[in-house]
Amino acid sequence: MGALSIWHVILLVLILTVVIYPISKILSRAGWSGWLALLWLVPLVNLVMLWVFAFGRWPAVSDKTN
Repeated sequence: MGALSIWHVILLVLILTVVIYPISKILSRAGWSGWLALLWLVPLVNLVMLWVFAFGRWPAVSDKTN
Protein backbone atom coordinates (compact mmCIF):
# COMPACT_ATOMS: atom_id res chain seq x y z
CA MET A 1 0.00 0.00 0.00
CA GLY A 2 1.43 3.29 -1.03
CA ALA A 3 0.43 6.89 -1.20
CA LEU A 4 -2.85 8.09 -2.65
CA SER A 5 -3.03 7.95 -6.40
CA ILE A 6 -4.85 10.42 -8.62
CA TRP A 7 -7.81 8.01 -8.77
CA HIS A 8 -8.19 8.18 -5.01
CA VAL A 9 -8.25 11.96 -5.13
CA ILE A 10 -10.79 11.98 -7.96
CA LEU A 11 -13.01 9.53 -6.09
CA LEU A 12 -12.76 11.59 -2.89
CA VAL A 13 -13.72 14.81 -4.69
CA LEU A 14 -16.61 13.05 -6.43
CA ILE A 15 -17.99 11.63 -3.20
CA LEU A 16 -17.67 14.95 -1.40
CA THR A 17 -19.41 16.72 -4.26
CA VAL A 18 -22.25 14.21 -4.32
CA VAL A 19 -22.77 14.44 -0.55
CA ILE A 20 -21.88 17.99 0.50
CA TYR A 21 -23.52 19.95 -2.34
CA PRO A 22 -27.07 18.60 -1.80
CA ILE A 23 -26.75 19.04 1.96
CA SER A 24 -25.73 22.67 1.47
CA LYS A 25 -28.72 23.28 -0.82
CA ILE A 26 -31.11 21.73 1.72
CA LEU A 27 -29.65 23.86 4.51
CA SER A 28 -29.92 27.00 2.41
CA ARG A 29 -33.58 26.36 1.63
CA ALA A 30 -34.25 25.72 5.31
CA GLY A 31 -32.78 29.10 6.17
CA TRP A 32 -29.43 27.91 7.55
CA SER A 33 -26.03 28.76 6.13
CA GLY A 34 -24.89 26.37 3.43
CA TRP A 35 -21.42 26.35 4.98
CA LEU A 36 -22.82 24.23 7.83
CA ALA A 37 -22.69 21.33 5.38
CA LEU A 38 -18.98 21.08 6.10
CA LEU A 39 -19.86 19.92 9.62
CA TRP A 40 -21.12 16.69 8.07
CA LEU A 41 -17.48 15.75 7.51
CA VAL A 42 -16.69 15.81 11.25
CA PRO A 43 -17.47 12.53 13.04
CA LEU A 44 -20.02 12.76 15.87
CA VAL A 45 -20.66 16.44 15.08
CA ASN A 46 -22.63 15.30 12.04
CA LEU A 47 -24.90 13.21 14.27
CA VAL A 48 -25.49 16.11 16.64
CA MET A 49 -26.24 18.45 13.74
CA LEU A 50 -28.67 15.91 12.29
CA TRP A 51 -30.67 16.06 15.51
CA VAL A 52 -30.44 19.86 15.63
CA PHE A 53 -31.72 20.18 12.06
CA ALA A 54 -34.41 17.55 12.55
CA PHE A 55 -35.92 18.87 15.76
CA GLY A 56 -34.83 22.52 15.91
CA ARG A 57 -36.59 25.55 14.49
CA TRP A 58 -35.89 26.25 10.85
CA PRO A 59 -35.37 29.97 10.25
CA ALA A 60 -37.12 29.88 6.86
CA VAL A 61 -40.22 28.25 8.34
CA SER A 62 -40.35 30.16 11.62
CA ASP A 63 -40.15 33.54 9.83
CA LYS A 64 -43.37 32.81 7.95
CA THR A 65 -45.31 31.82 11.05
CA ASN A 66 -44.57 35.03 13.01
